[in-house]
Amino acid sequence: MIKELSELGKKLRSAKESLELIHNAIKDEPVSIEIVISKEGAFQKFEVFEKKMTRAEAITAKKGKARLLLDKAEEVIGYGGESSAKKHGLFKEKLEKYKDLPELLPVISFYYDNKVDGVEKALIEFEKSIPDEKVRNENICFRVESEASRIHEKPAVLNKIIELYDSSQLKKEKKKCSICGMADNPVVDEPHGMIKKVPDGQMSGCALVSYNENAFESYELNGNQNSSICTNCAKLYVESLNWLLASGNEIEVTTKTGKVKKEFRYTNRKNLGPDTAMVFWTRDNEKVDELDFLEAPDSAEVAKLIDSVKSGNEKSGKYLETDKFYACSLSGAAARISVRDWIETSLSGLRESIAGWFSDISMASYDKDSGKLEVRYSRIYDLARSCQRRNSDGSSDTNDTTLPRVATSLWNAALKGSRPPLWILAKVIQRVSKDDITTERAALIKLILNRNNKGGNHMITEALRKENQPVAYVFGQIFAKLESIQYYALGDRNAGIRERFFTYAMTLPGAAFGKLFDLNSKHYKKLKNEKPGLAVNLDKELQELVKAIDINKMPATFTLEEKGQFAIGYYHQRQEQFAGNKNDKVEEE
Repeated sequence: MIKELSELGKKLRSAKESLELIHNAIKDEPVSIEIVISKEGAFQKFEVFEKKMTRAEAITAKKGKARLLLDKAEEVIGYGGESSAKKHGLFKEKLEKYKDLPELLPVISFYYDNKVDGVEKALIEFEKSIPDEKVRNENICFRVESEASRIHEKPAVLNKIIELYDSSQLKKEKKKCSICGMADNPVVDEPHGMIKKVPDGQMSGCALVSYNENAFESYELNGNQNSSICTNCAKLYVESLNWLLASGNEIEVTTKTGKVKKEFRYTNRKNLGPDTAMVFWTRDNEKVDELDFLEAPDSAEVAKLIDSVKSGNEKSGKYLETDKFYACSLSGAAARISVRDWIETSLSGLRESIAGWFSDISMASYDKDSGKLEVRYSRIYDLARSCQRRNSDGSSDTNDTTLPRVATSLWNAALKGSRPPLWILAKVIQRVSKDDITTERAALIKLILNRNNKGGNHMITEALRKENQPVAYVFGQIFAKLESIQYYALGDRNAGIRERFFTYAMTLPGAAFGKLFDLNSKHYKKLKNEKPGLAVNLDKELQELVKAIDINKMPATFTLEEKGQFAIGYYHQRQEQFAGNKNDKVEEE
């Protein structure tokens, strides 16, 4: 994973402007405030502007260090009193290493020769000129009033930073890097850099590689020397992860009320719940349109993809062929990063997996507008959320931490064609018992049952199955038909057989269906007296279903997989009844 992230880092660097200086000692840093000084080092004013990125000295970890000519107010002017004295001292110590540079003479005077009109005056004016506390926490740099460029950006300053960095690297012991296989850069006991915007991680960033206890060390190696990753590869993978987690752009979206607003959309990141994010990229750093289908399925585009894969027609559709796809799921754990998953596949394999995914989650659902059954492809996040607990008002229970785990497993299944674990089936069955079986839950059950069906012939279809039906599936159909008879006999009930017996029937069919058939005889008798035509029609349909099983050998219990079959049988029968409308016509007659 780190090797591929390092390769991505090289491409990101090469994609930058050719005139831009690229070196491990230099890094893009934000800046929002300029201290404008005279050539004699006298303070002139503060210039505040919207945050911009600038080339400056790279610092792997800020603790106990200061950056040359660009830092916070604590370091630059000693803002904060005694608590900032140490940080301010580190900043001036860094300046001492560069004091021979002519470009730094105004800054040296600002701190020493012209101290009263320099740093002391700037500290007094800081609070007056910048009242906003949030702005005060931004980075500050220097500019001479008669010059356009900032002092830290001047070529001589940047080259000196690189010179000192390279000389320090030469003094360090070299050994082969486990990522690039070279010994050009040292493997050192230094932080590799902080990775920001990781869900549930620190605002200041998290470390992917960090050895901060003796218990994690071996072979007398100190700290991050145990990782055997050179300084160059470490910097590359950190840059890549920061880019993947943050890259995106603003797009215009229309709200439900019809209002158009701008919304930020990530380009290489998918959030899998509040504490997990998946980042993805390709070896050639190209866009993968198929991933958008998983979050917003378009039936026409999905059909094209499935047909393209089935026919093997490499030219049909606008899909990438010769490339590699990578994805990893990350969670924050205080100052560290936890890697939940790693995916590596070809783009042709990715296309096949996504096409197979949509085939496996396709589910027929009754459409009220057309009055027909239509195949639906659920969004992957809706499938994951269908396993989440619900509050009394119907909203998702945010205290249920299973969402990111389910989402991670489903993304893995979609991108690799793998089998979702059976514990997800247990979760969705639990939700079906307590709530209802929605199209999303039916699709998820179908996916899990079919992909975990080891050589069996009881494959679940997208619509009602009429041949070679599993016993549990038929019992689900029977339950739906019994519920229908009760409805036509008694009308809407606050607690019908669905609320009272569904979980019982799905768990202990032998005991539950004896009571259900007894109740049905009473419902049928009432219905026959009031609507004989409808009663006869419903009874015929029920008997057809009962013929498919041996009622005298009713199973005592259902396994987890059979519970899933029962739920799907119930769902399919209900959707078929909605679409058929036969009983409504009989009732009208």
